[in-house]
Amino acid sequence: MAKPMSKAKIADHLAGKLGVTKKTANQFLEELASLAYKEARNSFTLPGIGKLVLVNRKARMGRNPQTGEAIKIPARRVVRFRVAKAAKDAILGKR
Repeated sequence: MAKPMSKAKIADHLAGKLGVTKKTANQFLEELASLAYKEARNSFTLPGIGKLVLVNRKARMGRNPQTGEAIKIPARRVVRFRVAKAAKDAILGKR
């Protein structure tokens, strides 16, 4: 299986495609990440890729796998990434 692209490789690819320096491409990636973190509470969308959404999980009963004892897992808020239909179709192919 191929290795995933690193941040440096992504910045290098963007720099080559857009005709900017690697430093500028790296700054763009950092600013995009920073903006996503700040706006995730309201849902942050990357068109054609997906969106970050904040989801409330309910409290539930779980089980300690080592002892088998039932435990209560508290409710909490989590961040989820929902992949866009366009991205699914491009990666998996249309069915």
